[in-house]
Amino acid sequence: MEPKAEFVAQVDAAVATPVLVGRGPVGERRIVPILGGRITGPRLSGEVLPGGADYQLIRDDGVAEIEARYTLRLDDGALVYVVNRGLRHAAPEDMARLLRGEPVPPERVYFRTAPVFETASPAHAWLHRSLFLGLGERRPDSVRVRIFAL
Repeated sequence: MEPKAEFVAQVDAAVATPVLVGRGPVGERRIVPILGGRITGPRLSGEVLPGGADYQLIRDDGVAEIEARYTLRLDDGALVYVVNRGLRHAAPEDMARLLRGEPVPPERVYFRTAPVFETASPAHAWLHRSLFLGLGERRPDSVRVRIFAL
C-alpha cells in the first residue's frame, strides 16, 4: 500500500534573527523567535501568533535538528498548539549560507518535519487523528512549511 498525501495548508512565518546559545557537547544551540504569520489552505486558515520559537541543534555532521513550537488562531477563532519537529541539511556551503541568513534555493535543502497538533476545538479534532508531513523552505527572514496529511 502506497501512502497518499493530502495537502492541508501552508504556513508562512516571519522569524527574527537567531539567538545563538552556543556550542555544547552535542552541537550548537540556536533559538529562532517566531514573529507571526499566516496559515492558508483548504483545511486550515488563520494566523500564526507571535511568541513561538524554533529550537535548533546544529550537529557536528551539519544536520540541523529543529523543533518549532507555536500557536495558530484559525479563522473560526479556534486555537491550535503546534509542535513541529524535523531535520534540515544541505551541502556544507549551502548550510553555511542558511545559517548566515542568506537565501538558498529550496531544492538544494532537505527540510522535512512532522507537525503534531493539539486543540480543544471539536471542529478541528480531526487534527488529532492523522500523521502529518511538512515540507519546509527557509528564507532569509521567514519559513514556509507545506503541510500534508498522510
